[in-house]
Amino acid sequence: MGGRRAGSGGSRANAGVLKERANMSFMLVVMFFAVFGLIVLTEIFLIDERRGVSVGGTGVLGGHRSGHRLPAAPDRPDYGEVGAEDYAGLKGSFDEHVGLLVRGEDGGQKTAIHPDPRGLPSLPPSLEARLPQLDQNLKVTHAEWLPVTNTRFKFFVYSAYFDDRVSGAGSPAAAKSLGVVRVISATKTRGPERVWCRLWYRQQNGANVTASVTVAAKVKVIRENWNLKYSACFVICPLPKESPTADKVPEAVSVVARLRAAPTNRILVQNRLESRTNDKEALAVCVKPLHYYYNRLHRLLGATHVTLYNDTVGAAAGCALKYYESKDLVTVLPWHHLDMISQREIRTEGLFAALNDCLYRSMYKYEYVALVDLDEYIIPRHNDTIIDLLRWMGNRINIKSTGAFSFQNAFFYLQWADDPFVVTSRTPTEAGLITLRKTRRRTKLHPHKQRSKYICKPQDVVEAGNHFVWEFIPGHGTLNVPSDAAILHHYRVCEFGGDDCIKTQSTVDRTAYKYKDRLAASVDRTWTELRAECSLPELDPVPVLTPRIKVSPLGKSVEVEVEEEEVEVEVEEEEEKEDDKEEEEDHNTSSRIDTLADESRMSLRRRR
Repeated sequence: MGGRRAGSGGSRANAGVLKERANMSFMLVVMFFAVFGLIVLTEIFLIDERRGVSVGGTGVLGGHRSGHRLPAAPDRPDYGEVGAEDYAGLKGSFDEHVGLLVRGEDGGQKTAIHPDPRGLPSLPPSLEARLPQLDQNLKVTHAEWLPVTNTRFKFFVYSAYFDDRVSGAGSPAAAKSLGVVRVISATKTRGPERVWCRLWYRQQNGANVTASVTVAAKVKVIRENWNLKYSACFVICPLPKESPTADKVPEAVSVVARLRAAPTNRILVQNRLESRTNDKEALAVCVKPLHYYYNRLHRLLGATHVTLYNDTVGAAAGCALKYYESKDLVTVLPWHHLDMISQREIRTEGLFAALNDCLYRSMYKYEYVALVDLDEYIIPRHNDTIIDLLRWMGNRINIKSTGAFSFQNAFFYLQWADDPFVVTSRTPTEAGLITLRKTRRRTKLHPHKQRSKYICKPQDVVEAGNHFVWEFIPGHGTLNVPSDAAILHHYRVCEFGGDDCIKTQSTVDRTAYKYKDRLAASVDRTWTELRAECSLPELDPVPVLTPRIKVSPLGKSVEVEVEEEEVEVEVEEEEEKEDDKEEEEDHNTSSRIDTLADESRMSLRRRR
């Protein structure tokens, strides 16, 4: 009996402890919601008080120089807390931060204005007339990094393009406008600062005077930025329906952070309607900011033009690039003055700004654009040129809605030994061609969107990425090209350092040898022409045949001479094997493309 009573007493004690814990938990929950509610109420009731306080400023108009950050004003809220009071101050004359005229010196209301003028299609003409006029001596640029002054963080602008496509705006206001002006820029990745676009229209009377319209801009950060502090971005300027002149598209644009400050950049608006042509060239190549040189293989692959961005190149490479520029084969654009540290503040010299600038720059000049690095080449397996490949695919499947063609990456590691047939080269320039020397590649290809590169129809693309397109205009997408039709040849050292990469399974791929004679002759001719003019270095001689070493029965090494005829026989045997292999691959590729065609037809039936 005593044991039972003790047990029941223990149970009551445990129940009491559990009840106390439950009550305590309930009280903690109540306290949490009480504190949370108090914070919310405080924010609601104090917001009017905060807005009623005039926002002071430093009174400095200069901002930063060369993109360096200025210390923030001590009484200025963080960017996330900036409200309409930053755009319509209560002081007389111009507001210290934005310069928007809302009251006169006597405090009387001068102009009725929306609480936040950024909600307007453009500033009213009465306010526009009070803004600083354009300095006609300010240089008009089309490809140059220039700072936006009076910002807290680095902000640079490079080029500007008129975009009137269906998707092109990226903002609701664009649906009511004639399109947008898209400015290639670079600024803070998270919470970019708000800026304005001052659109400059040329007067019809030919006078050296411009009329202006000012609109609020939207900053759209370009993806694939590694979450670094700064990123490439688009500054999107919606065009109002009504313009001050008969010309609906502005001649130039200035991006400003403070309306009261005079513009310090004046960027030519490209891709205007009158500059577009229906007679496009076939293929252009876009290369990210470079430190190296131009390769003529792209020319043999069907490219008619290559756009390069010169960050830092040596004197010899620069001399050679000028030679190609004189023949209109290459456009070299400056990429200096972007005051952001590569890989620490911004991704790889701001490469996404370069890729998208080249995309828009080529949009109405070329039917296709390939976005690759200098050590990469898209090599068709069976067709001679890339254009031949794309047209061959277009004859077999419906590519009307295809905005980009993706090609899988194959690493040709430079640590692997040179191809033995390099000893048959006729000249040192031929022996030095990387596509002929390095023929061993990694057997396993990377999947699409990983290390892959692409060729796109620029008019179908809104935002270009490094390995794939981030955004198309509606109704378009990517076609993954079968690896037996074409792959990306990527010539580089092991991507993670060291030499372990050459231990991976590999195979010999001599597809690029079909360009051997034409490429060698072209490079040799150009090298001879530029050797003295550009002070080009001496090339290594053609490698000699390595003697075969055999061991005699007596254990002594005996050198056996190798005749050149033996190598020629080996080359012929290898070529016969390659021909047989290509015939088999031709059949397999046709089957793969036919399968894609069937899938495309089924997809169209489902849509119907």
